Formats: sequence, C-alpha cells, structure tokens
Amino acid sequence: MKIVAATGNPHKLREIREILAGMEIVSEAEAGFTDEIEETGKTFLGNALLKARAVAAATGLPALADDSGLCVEALGGAPGVYSARYAALFAPAGWTAGNRALLLRNLEGETNRRAYFACAVALVFPDGREVTAEGRSYGEILYAPRGEGGFGYDPLFYSEELKKSFAEAGEEEKNGVSHRGRALRALLEKL
Repeated sequence: MKIVAATGNPHKLREIREILAGMEIVSEAEAGFTDEIEETGKTFLGNALLKARAVAAATGLPALADDSGLCVEALGGAPGVYSARYAALFAPAGWTAGNRALLLRNLEGETNRRAYFACAVALVFPDGREVTAEGRSYGEILYAPRGEGGFGYDPLFYSEELKKSFAEAGEEEKNGVSHRGRALRALLEKL
C-alpha cells in the first residue's frame, strides 16, 4: 500500500520512512500535493487529522500525518501545539534556533525542567476511514544544547530512557523511544 506522508518537513519524512520501513511512504511532492495546510487545530490530534484529511482528499491516496511538540511542565505545557512556531508568537521569524533560544530564556532560573514530547498520528483513507494513535517520550530540558543529531528541540531534550539528549542519540536509538516512534508503532498495531 502506498501512503503519502502529509508533511513538508524532511526530518519527519525520514523518521517516518525509517520507523515504517516495510511500507511504501511517498512525500507530498512525490504525490503531487503542493498546497500549504494551516494548522488550526487546538490539539496535536486535531492538527494531524486536519493534514491527513486534506492530503487524502487531494491525492486519492491514504495519507499519514503527525503533529508533535514539546510540552514543558513549568511553562504550563508550552510550547505544545505551537512548538514549531514558538518564537514566531513573539517575533517575526520562528526558526529552530529562535525556538530553542526562547525556550531557554523562558526557563531561566527555573529548576523544574520536566518535559515530554507528544505525538499524534492520523492515517486517513480516501474512503473516509481514519486510524489514529499517540505516543509520548519523557525527560527534561537541558540548560544548554547537547549533541549534533536530530532536529528542532532535540539538542535540549534529555531523554530519561536514553540518559542523553535526543541530539546525542543515533537515529535508530532515538526512534526506539521517541514520541513519533511510539505513535507510529501504536498505529501499526491498530492496523
């Protein structure tokens, strides 16, 4: 079965392909989908469903979308669904380094660094069937970035299970405990 990964993020596409190695996963571009989908959902699952429904309707193929983010206890769960555009809420350009810098600034002097990554995935079929799943990975926010791998907040997220930052972990190691890996494996079990 050919599935369109409803994401324009090359890092997410790579992780989805690695975790679902036995399935044919094509990018939006490979499926001919070029529209921008505004993430207006109030939850990770809401955004995942919004994206998967739009791509399935436009391509006529099953579409898999995820929405994920970092939830920090001391910040009341922020940045949450706004993780990718966290700095953009306060400044014109919300790029990755800006997001990390803002997170560290907002945690200055805070000793409670508990956090988790959350991921919701939705697989929507052209006939309207929908299968969803969620996953989490727990840890804490470091005081400074560590590691060269990963993307987004990975250099700041210290995994309880790996005893290192996601950016210090190898891809297979990270995928084994990550929020996205857990959500996708839970989705496979439902299928």
